[in-house]
Amino acid sequence: MSVNLYDVANELERAIRQSDDYTNLKSLYGAVNNDEGSKQLFERFRTLQMELQQKQMTGQEITEEEVQRAQQTVAIVQQDENIAKLMEAEQRMSMVVGELNKIIMKPLEELYAE
Repeated sequence: MSVNLYDVANELERAIRQSDDYTNLKSLYGAVNNDEGSKQLFERFRTLQMELQQKQMTGQEITEEEVQRAQQTVAIVQQDENIAKLMEAEQRMSMVVGELNKIIMKPLEELYAE
């Protein structure tokens, strides 16, 4: 019996959207976006995060000043209750995706381990 992996992947996508972890994440993201202070702070944090990731990906060195600015921004962001809850939910969702990836990759790992 042949299985269409794309159909299975689409079912997994629907299951993720219906999961408690995802619906909670979506709700918390909405709470951040509905609070103007949280929204602006989160946008600044995300912009800084993307800038630093871009530098890393292109092999540019991140300066000590940028590291300190990032640490200060994280400290401020974590004091915002909406964002702190969102970041916790993002962490949980990331763990779920990591576990799913391990499950998905298991056949290949076993194949090459032989």
